[in-house]
Amino acid sequence: MPDPAHPADLVCFSHLRWDFVRQRPQHLLSRAAKQYRVLFIEEPVFVAPDGDAVASPRLDITLRPDGVSVVVPLLPQGLEGDALSFHLSQLIYALLAGRDPSSRVLWYYTPAAVDFSADLPAAVTVYDNMDELSAFLGASPRLLAQESALFAKADLVFTGGMSLYAAKRHRHHSVHPFPSSIDVAHFAQALSHDGAEPADQLEIPHPRVGFFGVIDERMDRDLVAQLADQRPDWQFVILGPVVKIDPAALPRRPNLHWLGPKSYEALPHYLAGWDAGFMPFALNEATRFISPTKTPEFLAAGVPVVSTPITDVVTPYGAKDLVKIADNAQDMARHLDGLLRQPRDLWRAAVKRQLSLSSWDKTWAGMHGLIQGIASAKARGRAISPVQPSRREAAISALAEPAHV
Repeated sequence: MPDPAHPADLVCFSHLRWDFVRQRPQHLLSRAAKQYRVLFIEEPVFVAPDGDAVASPRLDITLRPDGVSVVVPLLPQGLEGDALSFHLSQLIYALLAGRDPSSRVLWYYTPAAVDFSADLPAAVTVYDNMDELSAFLGASPRLLAQESALFAKADLVFTGGMSLYAAKRHRHHSVHPFPSSIDVAHFAQALSHDGAEPADQLEIPHPRVGFFGVIDERMDRDLVAQLADQRPDWQFVILGPVVKIDPAALPRRPNLHWLGPKSYEALPHYLAGWDAGFMPFALNEATRFISPTKTPEFLAAGVPVVSTPITDVVTPYGAKDLVKIADNAQDMARHLDGLLRQPRDLWRAAVKRQLSLSSWDKTWAGMHGLIQGIASAKARGRAISPVQPSRREAAISALAEPAHV
């Protein structure tokens, strides 16, 4: 495996920006940076010419404190199709020139990147399929074909949840479920936080019911409005950036507080002041396979939460009565009524048992072990037998066994 003095490259192609919201890629790749030189390649930014000068294709590279190098291709406006792929390919090949590909790992979050990286040599190619991107608002109609090409290229496929695993397990010989995990210590800061409240939350009365995350087509805005109308004395605090939808389309009520995006570091300080949480996900194609990272994050912060019936929330969290499941605003209000009144000692004990079963450290260790297995087999020149997912599937399914609180 990589020499610590000369680490191998892990080259990640992502549709997400490193500085957008701390999600699965940041959790995993910051851990990978302890063993690899991680290059996190974002989608290009298109630059207008400076006066009469034509903008030249180039890479903006910044090394972050966690050891990840964030790489942003800067390209002239107007590039598309084959010309776009050509320039991206040239930039990436130049970036990796002189680096040994025999231990390189390619890591894909976006199948679109195969258009300019299909011939890039590597020891192991990983597709970390965290979401069904083809179902998202504004997805390219070419994405499904690109994903098929990525399945053909990949040595390993990881999925962001069990429902996505069930949908993809027959499309590749080595598919492995790695559901959303948790940095317990970070969110547990909410349990012991005794500092000043964030200024924009300080004057909001109790009871407070909160949500944090990206606000897009996956949020059921009608449900949010109905819930606010049904409980006008409750205050709903909603954190996160608004993307792909018009902010003017968000419901406005005196008890709805849209506070905008917050840093990962600040989230426990907000959650410390919440009496309960809610996850008002719409039930649509975009949410069919999601495995929300915020589910265990709410629990680690000691905030009881109600969710709409997202498959990967129902099992295991709803099945174990760690998260209440509601089909509509009336049910959600009823469950929140109960959560605001109920004692929490038994619930917190059950939460602690559940969260002890997973962590981002364990997730990365499991992924890395599979990568090492593929790399070692290739280095020995053996044909690689399909890695059977049955044992891992059984282990993760066991986490979904109902338990009494």
